[in-house]
Amino acid sequence: MLREASIIYQGKDFLALDKPAGIAVHGGPAVRGATIADWLIRKYPELKGVGDDPKMRPGIVHRLDRDTSGVMIVARTPQAFEDLKRRFQERSVEKTYLALVVGAPKERRGTIETPIGRSIRDPRRRKAGEHARSSRSAVTHYRILERFGMAHHRRLGGYSLLEVKPKTGRMHQIRVHLTSLGCPVAGDTTYGGERAAVPGLGRQFLHAFRLEFSYPVGKRWRFEAPLPDDLNAVLRQLRRIRKYARRRG
Repeated sequence: MLREASIIYQGKDFLALDKPAGIAVHGGPAVRGATIADWLIRKYPELKGVGDDPKMRPGIVHRLDRDTSGVMIVARTPQAFEDLKRRFQERSVEKTYLALVVGAPKERRGTIETPIGRSIRDPRRRKAGEHARSSRSAVTHYRILERFGMAHHRRLGGYSLLEVKPKTGRMHQIRVHLTSLGCPVAGDTTYGGERAAVPGLGRQFLHAFRLEFSYPVGKRWRFEAPLPDDLNAVLRQLRRIRKYARRRG
């Protein structure tokens, strides 16, 4: 069954979507099943003529990982596609994510400026550092929104909810950068191993919460997608645990 995105905004030049987790944005060698691109073509047939590769990526100017949810922008005309693509390339689009991580960064807010490239051992994965293959500069800003201590748990030192703003757009950037701090995204066993596993959560806790950009010049757009139910359920449980621990303390 084709999973559908929710439409946040529908205009003549572009769409703002709330992408669900568990579905790839477009096809590729390792992609199985329906994609967001399939849904777009079915709902907006005119997108068959929009984009650098409209058959594979109709109107798609940026992407989210399969298991990342949240806001996406899709161009509806060739002119809008070129304009919006340029904005992403020039880094003038402000992207804000919410991420739950294992542990806590040493600083309440900070910037990670470590290059990212393909892992030499596993080309399907990305790696932070100069020794990765074809490394490119990558910049990620973050700040801690909320902390959940779990000192009673032998394996875990707790969790932190972060607001994350990637300045660049490297593949898996947020996941790789936060792992490089020793704070992998909760649920992301690809980069965090068993330490990152969260009972009841079948994917990484990473959500594209907000996108802001100017289009055309002088008009500012801001789109937000609320946290989906599976991620909200994790936060509610952590808050219950924290509340109980404070009562006992």
